[in-house]
Amino acid sequence: MPARSIAILGATGSIGASALDVIARHPERFEVVALTAYRQWKALFELVCRFKPRYAAMLDIHAAGELEAAIRGAGLATRVLAGPEGLCTIAALPEADTVIAAIVGATGLESTLAAAKSGKRILLANKETLVLAGKLFIAALRDGGSTLLPIDSEHNAVFQCLPSDRACGEAARGVRRILLTASGGPFRSTPHNELSGVTPEQACAHPTWRMGRKISVDSATMMNKGLEVIEARWLFGVPADAIDVVIHPQSIVHSMVEYVDGSVLAQLGNPDMRTPIAQALAWPDRIAAGVPPLDLAALGALDFAAPEAARFPCLGLAYDALRADGTAPAMLNAANEVAVAAFLEHRIRFTQIAAACEETMSRLAARPLTTLDEALNADREARALTRRLLELDQVLTLPA
Repeated sequence: MPARSIAILGATGSIGASALDVIARHPERFEVVALTAYRQWKALFELVCRFKPRYAAMLDIHAAGELEAAIRGAGLATRVLAGPEGLCTIAALPEADTVIAAIVGATGLESTLAAAKSGKRILLANKETLVLAGKLFIAALRDGGSTLLPIDSEHNAVFQCLPSDRACGEAARGVRRILLTASGGPFRSTPHNELSGVTPEQACAHPTWRMGRKISVDSATMMNKGLEVIEARWLFGVPADAIDVVIHPQSIVHSMVEYVDGSVLAQLGNPDMRTPIAQALAWPDRIAAGVPPLDLAALGALDFAAPEAARFPCLGLAYDALRADGTAPAMLNAANEVAVAAFLEHRIRFTQIAAACEETMSRLAARPLTTLDEALNADREARALTRRLLELDQVLTLPA
């Protein structure tokens, strides 16, 4: 079997690091042909020195210049590209048959769409692609003849529990509902009257997963799970009412699929992103990921509970956005990104993240979504409104 040629969009993040760890364990199966990052050129330079890809790209143009100078100084032949155009070029490279889409935020949308249109095998970790433009992305996959494999742990778990003859974006026969598990974050049992006083440092101290600050806050509010519900609608072709969320603090059962005959299939494993990445990299085969085997006897018990609506209002907002359809999910995601940034900068309280999102959504009407520009315009409009609400302190007067 010839080695798969891999391009990684977002190589310096946690997903990129896990993917490169798995790839390095199987040099006979995988070749890294391209790596990209936002502005951390020193970190990307270290990866270029190690993996010697043919291409590297930085979204930040100044950082790209620094990277190119370092690469030339080291005598390496890697070609450096810059800006959004550079990322799209990497995503559509003829030399790469597989693209790992791991850029965080809406900045990863255009390059991931470029990969879909180019007939790639796409390992998707970028939530915003499906949240902002799920309908457009699935259509681009079909038109481009691309294969989609989810590598978020929850969606990868669902993928593994579905019949092997279905593709992402299609509904599987006999499925009653999808159950996405959630750890509940660090505040699942914190008294309600203490939530408004929690700090960014506490919100980022996830009890199970090691993640970046923004996604850690999203896990604490469960907006992350709400966005995953929206993703699941597009990945698995099911309506909002067929997607449920269940709190599972051990993060051992990564998600489940319930069938109409009463069967429930679950995927279990230690909480390590290398497992879903390895599954998708090798699919339909299996390869070692470097993850310790699961010891169920040592665990003893697995706990499950329904999420409290009052504790996690962001989850309800995500369901509302999914049912509103069109540009609503894009606007919710944008408002949340602005609000989380404000919280991390100590400008609003933890409980006002949901308040900011709800206020933004109440002032903007969802519109039909037919083009990428419409999704990006909705994103910009919601960001601008949320920033204005924060600047005017209107969110600070809302209940928290």
